[in-house]
Amino acid sequence: MSSAVTPRGWTKFGLHLNGWLVYLFFYAPIVLLVIFSFSASRNVGTWGGWTFEWYGEFAGTQNARNALEASLKIAIISTVISVVLGTMAALALERFTFRGKQVFDGLLYLPIIIPDVTMAVMMLLFFAEFFDVINAVFGIQMRKGFNSIVLSHIAFNISFVSVVVRARLAGMDTKLEEAALDLYATRWKAFRYVTFPQIVPGIAGGALLAITLSLDDVVITQFVAGPGWTTLPVYVFGLIRKGVTPLINAISVVMLVGSMSLVALSLVAERVRGGEHG
Repeated sequence: MSSAVTPRGWTKFGLHLNGWLVYLFFYAPIVLLVIFSFSASRNVGTWGGWTFEWYGEFAGTQNARNALEASLKIAIISTVISVVLGTMAALALERFTFRGKQVFDGLLYLPIIIPDVTMAVMMLLFFAEFFDVINAVFGIQMRKGFNSIVLSHIAFNISFVSVVVRARLAGMDTKLEEAALDLYATRWKAFRYVTFPQIVPGIAGGALLAITLSLDDVVITQFVAGPGWTTLPVYVFGLIRKGVTPLINAISVVMLVGSMSLVALSLVAERVRGGEHG
């Protein structure tokens, strides 16, 4: 019996090797980031022994804590509003026909396909003109700050939420909704008891995507943030200008753990929901 490797065996070996190389390419930098966040050396590329100094410095820096608090507030508020508006937009586009539907559908994809810098300049010009009008008409002095950041994040998050929810709606069986209506259920009750439970995973996915994009955004936030307002990614970007230290690694690890916690929470919630229906 020949012990030579068959072409099928080589193909299987190549696929396995390719998979490991892809994982290594994606996750090796993350592992290095976590390890060097505990380095005692101020040089990010030099290992100086284990220490928690940089995490302590992050916890003891008032500006860093303020940036983290602002990031969380902005992400939560913008995500909640984006999920509501994005879900409504998805339902309108997927379940109803109205004049200008194709135009609205095309415009909804603009925040996804245009560069962040272009979006940032657009939002900057919009708020400059909008605040001038408010000041002239109502005499209210408005400046860029928390509200402008939240509105900007809502503007680009709605599109991402809508795309995810529409994908879930497209995979639904519309006969269930029709059956509910045939049984004299109102459109609201059909949505509440039939449609909504089925699109919850899509809504949850859109919410996770929205909160992640909000927490990670730098370019748009930097353009529309006023004096005294900064988010954690913008704060990290400012630290890079002064010099890279393991403090940046520590902050990045904190953000990484937060993102992973959100994903884990989503998976647990989905598993619990699946168990209840099972």
